[in-house]
Amino acid sequence: MSDTAQESLRQAALFYHENPKPGKLEIRATKPLANGRDLSRAYSPGVAEACLEIKADPANAARYTARGNLVAVVSNGTAVLGLGNIGPLASKPVMEGKAVLFKKFADIDCFDIELAENDPVKLAEIVCALEPTFGAINLEDIKAPDCFIVEKICRERMNIPVFHDDQHGTAIVVGAAATNALFVAEKAWEDIKIVSTGGGAAGIACLNMLVKLGVKRENIWLCDIHGLVYEGRAEDMNPQKAAFAQKTDLRTLDDVIEGADLFLGLSGPGVLTPDQVTRMAARPIIFALANPTPEIMPDVARAVSPDAIIATGRSDFPNQVNNVLCFPFIFRGALDVGATEINDEMQIACVEGIAALARATTSAEAAAAYHGEQMTFGADYLIPKPFDPRLSAVVSSAVAKAAMETGVATRPLTDLKAYKDKLNASVFKSALLMRPVFEAAATASRRIVFAEGEDERVLRAAQAILEDTTEHPILIGRPEVLEARCERLGLTIRPGRDFHIVNPQDDPRYRDYWETYHRLMARSGVTPDLARAVMRTNLTAIAAVMVHRDEADSMICGTFGEYRWHLNYVTQVLGDVRHQPHGALSMMILEDGPLFIADTQVWIEPTPEQIAEAAIGAARHVRRFGLEPKIALCSRSQFGNQADGSGPRIRRALAILDSAPRDFVYEGEMHVDAALDPELRARLLPDNRMDGAANVLVFAEADAASGVRNILKVKAGGLEVGPILMGMGNRAHIVTPSITSRGLLNMSAIAGTPVAHYG
Repeated sequence: MSDTAQESLRQAALFYHENPKPGKLEIRATKPLANGRDLSRAYSPGVAEACLEIKADPANAARYTARGNLVAVVSNGTAVLGLGNIGPLASKPVMEGKAVLFKKFADIDCFDIELAENDPVKLAEIVCALEPTFGAINLEDIKAPDCFIVEKICRERMNIPVFHDDQHGTAIVVGAAATNALFVAEKAWEDIKIVSTGGGAAGIACLNMLVKLGVKRENIWLCDIHGLVYEGRAEDMNPQKAAFAQKTDLRTLDDVIEGADLFLGLSGPGVLTPDQVTRMAARPIIFALANPTPEIMPDVARAVSPDAIIATGRSDFPNQVNNVLCFPFIFRGALDVGATEINDEMQIACVEGIAALARATTSAEAAAAYHGEQMTFGADYLIPKPFDPRLSAVVSSAVAKAAMETGVATRPLTDLKAYKDKLNASVFKSALLMRPVFEAAATASRRIVFAEGEDERVLRAAQAILEDTTEHPILIGRPEVLEARCERLGLTIRPGRDFHIVNPQDDPRYRDYWETYHRLMARSGVTPDLARAVMRTNLTAIAAVMVHRDEADSMICGTFGEYRWHLNYVTQVLGDVRHQPHGALSMMILEDGPLFIADTQVWIEPTPEQIAEAAIGAARHVRRFGLEPKIALCSRSQFGNQADGSGPRIRRALAILDSAPRDFVYEGEMHVDAALDPELRARLLPDNRMDGAANVLVFAEADAASGVRNILKVKAGGLEVGPILMGMGNRAHIVTPSITSRGLLNMSAIAGTPVAHYG
């Protein structure tokens, strides 16, 4: 990196830490404090009730305080990664960063605590005194051997988990990476020879973990700055190093590297030479984890050993050994069962969960976060990426299960599957709301054709559909392209074997398809030649013809192109007396719950009849998500105060709804703020027919509906499920180009539910 680029990076990092307010953390209240009633509950006198409950039973602290989800990140700054002994104050940005990672990846609250105490015994005493405040302790960046002393004392005296991440977090991720490296290299724990450089906290912990996983202690050769650790050595020794002392006359790394299967480096740059790599065993495994410069650069190692399996601690090379794969999730699982410690079984469960996840199909979310990187299990993909959202449910639940099985859980879970679902819901915002839809879809086995089958998002969605549902995906696309893309994306599915395909360039049904399309469109100006051309080039029309011919139950299109262009071909082929589009409904998942928006796509300026149809359709679809609809007809007019614009159309739609009994609540015409604020609505129209906030907003213009939808997505962080095409009997849905693979999976569940399930 050039000096200019390095200075630019430095300034950007400083700006990030300083603006818009200094630091990376703030404290926010989780309860309202808006009036005297709230104050009396939050403080005096109401707070006394919570205090007395905890005094009667200390376990109630997890019910009435934040303690059950609160971790302390504690350091004295004596061994900050890459910086050394910089002291407690200078280490604060690192500890704040650790707290941010806890919150981001596992929704765990943290206080960072930097202590000006270098005596390990006194430091341990301070930490022990913090037990009433926290549910767990994460020790961080404390030099060896002091860290061993601090952790030992704290674990013996405290009845909550104490975890030194520099030791055990590193060891767990190394264990997961080594598990998969051995799998790729076709080697076994009990057979391998390990040479390690670095006798600090992380290095010792990694070796202990590898022994627990099956490595023979006599096959481990530990070197530090003074050379090999051997029996009888006096210089710079401690009990942790002595446990790996070898009885030998060999004295250096160069002496012991011969025939090594695994090099584990937690030391410094340039420690491992190319010549030493050539003397290692066939298919060597090299974990060069020194930061920022590894013990040997990957390209240097590969130049002399092309088949080497290499991991580093850096994000710009494959296989980054990063503690963030571990510590948020091991604490999540431990906190959720009230574990009194993090024991060996919980750590090994963490190892196995991380390793297994890398061997599974790569998640679409991780692929999107690391666009362009190859993430297919193998030598260059041994462990998952930190932004793989599946880590939370897989690893945390494995840890919780191990805690319960070993008897250290004080609040054991009664339903592990429900716990995993809850974790998934915290990561995938749509998971909880989509559960009723997926359950309904599971009662049937529907065939769903995806028009744009070659799209990466569609392929990833097809993989998930086959893994998680009873639906049968059909993809329109060229077989050779589908095959190549499945291979490149690391997907296990293959065309023809796992899913049916329609090849638009050469399909035996081509004549049947164009003749069907021609029969439907002959009196709309479509000639046989045009019908042939459409069935060669128009993927949406092909999918619609398949549904019309009962070769598929539903279709999904729209991953590229304009919505109404797709709608034209859908209605041409699938529209009839019973099936006409009534509008598009989008569910926006927000922090405080879902909000449905209609009509976002179909009618530019709907008639009163179309507005009423959209409201009726929205009510039916909202119930699919286990919710009772409360529908607000929205306008710039407020309860009849404007005689022009959208007001009259909304009032006419209201009259249409009033003309027959309805099984849902609705009100209008009103502004959006009145729809969402019951107190404001009550002031404007005291006898209005709706209680509480509306959860469905039906607009009189597509521009307004679409604008609100996009504002909620971009500015409020809303996640969209949809748009759901209403009125077509669930036979067709048109998505938008911004949809994700998970969005397509959600839409497949909606398309996979028989109409009988929702009326």
